[in-house]
Amino acid sequence: MLILPLEALFYSPKLHFKRNIEKMPRARRHYIPGYVWHITHRCHKKEFLLKFARDRQRWIYWLFEAKKRFGLCVLNYMVTSNHIHLLVIDDGHDAVISKSMQLVAGRTAQEYNQRKKRKGAFWEDWYHATAIERDEHLVRCLVYIDMNMVRTGVVSHPSEWKFCGFNEIQNPRQRYVLINNSRLMELLNVGLIDELKDTHKRWVDETLRIDKHVRESKWSQSVAVGSKEFVEMTKNKLGSRVKGRSIIRSDEDYCIREQQTSYITDFANENAVPSDDNTYLWNFGDISQLLTG
Repeated sequence: MLILPLEALFYSPKLHFKRNIEKMPRARRHYIPGYVWHITHRCHKKEFLLKFARDRQRWIYWLFEAKKRFGLCVLNYMVTSNHIHLLVIDDGHDAVISKSMQLVAGRTAQEYNQRKKRKGAFWEDWYHATAIERDEHLVRCLVYIDMNMVRTGVVSHPSEWKFCGFNEIQNPRQRYVLINNSRLMELLNVGLIDELKDTHKRWVDETLRIDKHVRESKWSQSVAVGSKEFVEMTKNKLGSRVKGRSIIRSDEDYCIREQQTSYITDFANENAVPSDDNTYLWNFGDISQLLTG
């Protein structure tokens, strides 16, 4: 298959691209080993560049490749028309999350630009990561991701949206497995796969029943979400990187909040732009190595 040169990801001519690629800042990798992270990444200027099923499917395909190549541990995911959600755990192995995000986002952009004969950025430069405590907060974040397309009014139940982890948890695959159900069961303190399926479905159905599927910005615009103790511990571990950030109460949770960013789009409130704090700029100097694999 013909792969468009990496320059096609940008608007700059080839020579200009080569001259400036090394000047791009390296990713600020705040990841703490052993933490669960909720990652969000949106398309450039909120454009609906993932509106076609084939492009959403290709993002999922490259997520599988990231799992296969780097050992990314996926707990849940959601691909919408203009942004993605990804729930993963960092096992502390050689920048797995950063490498995986570079591969998935880079390949998805290349293939789209090649097919559409398009030049320019496909993604916003920055993706955002929120640390999630491993308890009931993980449960709520898991369901929050499932409910994404329900919040936008596109579907009435997560099972109706093909490009998410809900159906894979409910009907585990034999091939091309993305979600690490055994790790998810361990984190949720569930012993059997049938128990995971039943419990997960009950959580979603309860959320639908009480009509609690509104956008909660804390899950995608915070540095960390959890108990007061967890958030304080996370803030101490991050040190100067979150200096000046306050710990606040948000409903039954505590979180380290960031500067709020205007979030306006024609789709729905869910498609908000993540703030720039605790966000990660791609290291394009490393992408060329990943894309040749």
